[in-house]
Amino acid sequence: MSSKLLVIIATGENEKALTGLMYASRTLTEGWMDEVKVIFFGPSERLLVEDELIAKTAKKIGAVEKPIACKFISDRDGISEKIEDLGLKVDYVGTIISDLLKDGYVPMVF
Repeated sequence: MSSKLLVIIATGENEKALTGLMYASRTLTEGWMDEVKVIFFGPSERLLVEDELIAKTAKKIGAVEKPIACKFISDRDGISEKIEDLGLKVDYVGTIISDLLKDGYVPMVF
């Protein structure tokens, strides 16, 4: 079984996003998995710039493993710079997600 986790935060709902972020954060700090990647995709990107707790939790994760937000979505919504200001990477994630899955990462989508 793979010990590599891909957490995709896609929801626009605060509580669901926070659940995924808390799990990713604890997994990173407690070493529950060997590798953890976090990707923000879709409506969750707006939460990053509008919800203080989501932003704070993403920054905390960024101290250990830099999360990535989808550039297509953030450019479309005009929030790429705001996301980068939080310390997250903004990039096109389609290929990144596909490559991580091919590399054995197990996806959890919130």
